Amino acid sequence: MVEIFGSDAFSPREIAERIETIGVAKARLPLPTMVMLGMMAGAFIGLGALYYVIVVADPGLGFAAKRVLGGIVFSLGLILVIVAGAELFTGNNLLAMAWADGRISTRELLRNWAIVCASNFVGAAGLAAIVFLSGHTEMNGGLVAQQYLKIASAKCNLPPLRAFFNGVLCNVLVCLAVWLATAGRSVVDRIFAIVFPISAFVAAGFEHSIANMYIVPLGMMLESAGVTAPDITPFGWSGLLHNLVPVICGNLVGGSVLVGLIYHVIYVRGGSPR
Repeated sequence: MVEIFGSDAFSPREIAERIETIGVAKARLPLPTMVMLGMMAGAFIGLGALYYVIVVADPGLGFAAKRVLGGIVFSLGLILVIVAGAELFTGNNLLAMAWADGRISTRELLRNWAIVCASNFVGAAGLAAIVFLSGHTEMNGGLVAQQYLKIASAKCNLPPLRAFFNGVLCNVLVCLAVWLATAGRSVVDRIFAIVFPISAFVAAGFEHSIANMYIVPLGMMLESAGVTAPDITPFGWSGLLHNLVPVICGNLVGGSVLVGLIYHVIYVRGGSPR
């Protein structure tokens, strides 16, 4: 085992090579496997969002405590994706590295993104339906349900340009979390690497398309069941699309361009020795 800068983590150049190799395998997964793993990832991110809402629904916590603690527990979603194994659209934006190196075709890249994104939606929305039927949202005297409505309403009423740039910033941090986790050699390494970037994007209020695929549908179910919350604007499928289109575009730019392609230029094409 070669130590890099006093640690046993993979070097940035080795991370780039590993991500490209993994990207090739991801792009060529059989369709049923890709779909099932995509559904799992959507549900995993939904579980992280569920954990987050429990924290932020507590009126006894201050602003910073809610955001930071909520972000830490939300990290459960990506931890499950990375450690348990699943296909997450936002993390798979790093396939752009293998594409830029000519190891996968444009068709393979777009096929993976489209299938995984759609499968993530099925998994996230499916979890939302199960959570709704379970009565979980009645916790804390119904404050959990009200929090879902408030969050979903706010997301559906974000101006598109603001949603886009929130999506960009979110996936810069998500893909950096994947990058750091790829440097680790143990489960503990990977978990520790994930928590800080993910909790940062959540605490900052940035937009993650797959988390929104869980939160907004659950909010829609609660709204259709007659649950109300003060100071919310009604939303629905049009609100969901109003949010997801710019957020998905922003996630793509943040993850594939600002992380994947930049690191490709530095460590693969540029030949950085680090």
